[in-house]
Amino acid sequence: MFRKILIANRGEIAVRVIAACRDLGIRTVIVYSVADRDSLPVRLADEAICIGPPSPRESYLDVPRILTAAEIAGAEAIHPGYGFLAESHDLAEVCEACRVTFIGPPRRAIRVMGDKALARRTMKAAGVPILPGTEEPIPNAGEARRIAGEVGYPVLLKASFGGGGRGMRIVEDESGIEGAFASAAAEATAAFGDGEIYLERYLSSVRHIEVQVFADARGSTVHLGERDCSVQRRHQKLVEEAPAPGLSASTRSELGEAAVRAAEAVDYRNAGTVEFLMDPEGRFYFSEMNVRIQVEHPVTEMVTGLDLVREQIRVAAGEPLSFAQEDVEVSGAAIECRVNAEDPETFVPSPGTIDTFHSPGGPGVRVDTAAHAGAVIPPYYDSLVAKLITHGEDRAHAAARMRRALAEMEVEGIRTTIPLHRRILRSPEFLAGGFDTGFLTRLPPEGQ
Repeated sequence: MFRKILIANRGEIAVRVIAACRDLGIRTVIVYSVADRDSLPVRLADEAICIGPPSPRESYLDVPRILTAAEIAGAEAIHPGYGFLAESHDLAEVCEACRVTFIGPPRRAIRVMGDKALARRTMKAAGVPILPGTEEPIPNAGEARRIAGEVGYPVLLKASFGGGGRGMRIVEDESGIEGAFASAAAEATAAFGDGEIYLERYLSSVRHIEVQVFADARGSTVHLGERDCSVQRRHQKLVEEAPAPGLSASTRSELGEAAVRAAEAVDYRNAGTVEFLMDPEGRFYFSEMNVRIQVEHPVTEMVTGLDLVREQIRVAAGEPLSFAQEDVEVSGAAIECRVNAEDPETFVPSPGTIDTFHSPGGPGVRVDTAAHAGAVIPPYYDSLVAKLITHGEDRAHAAARMRRALAEMEVEGIRTTIPLHRRILRSPEFLAGGFDTGFLTRLPPEGQ
């Protein structure tokens, strides 16, 4: 087992990794930017090393600075968390060259799944369902127009690299292809340094269902059930839950088996998530694979009783998975609400200093956060303030606990999405479990 791990991240995920390391008796080193010098992870870690100014490119995205910090601290492994360099095959490759363990999948798996067009080809060969579309990048708008005519409108133009909704454009008919192709390619180039675009059929009414997978270096690959992440705005998740409501036992089994095939097709190791789109008839199609721990991993932890970050560290150290497929049991239901520093109506970021922070408590309530009274939410990074998670004997029980927790939670000094989450948890459509990714567009305004 490792003696010391460097955490190449910030915020709540850094706090979460520190907790797992402490449980395992492992010392921690946190790297931080000048903007995070007074943050909770810096206070909690055994050691802290400043790696640069607030700009992510000069700190959390700077591979040489992070590897230098690991060498200075004598860290044997690096945990990238999620975001920043978590899906960087460059970091994984440099770690390998420097004999520092990357707590994540092999670099080949990162490369294949990071190239969305290549991932589609790989999944098709593995027998994982994919949407009709291209298996190679599209060279120009004219070719996109030709292929869209064959696939059928509407279509989705999507960046081959990256994620988070950037470099994506929905095209309803032929007249929109040229402008959408140009803007998607430009946005992808600016965000990810690569403007490659592929095309697939767009499903207008879908659910976003994902499956948590785990694999060790000894040939064992398992799935830990599915999550529903359909409550989104602009392709950004707001509410996640496990298990997904309303699925038949056979569909759950098929999803799990497809996710395992996807992971095995790229010789995956460690924690990963295979994401699917599900149409109203219950047919599902591969969307992408997130080759890291997910923001929403706590809902899976709550229903399975497993510590996924602890398992990440164990597997990276060469140990076998501590459970087999037959050991995984889903108990009850869990819901997670992402509390972001944003205006709950316009989603405009709301950085600043938190004056008051009160976490809810009681049975079945968990709060993952690095926030506290006096904490500063800087404008340079993701706006996530806290993850509020509840668990109950069934979905209705988990939702009731979430309503209670949202009523108790107080964050003052900045605007947050708490009022929006309160509306969501009162919505008859959400409570019935029949929603899709267009749910927020149908959510009535406050007071209606």
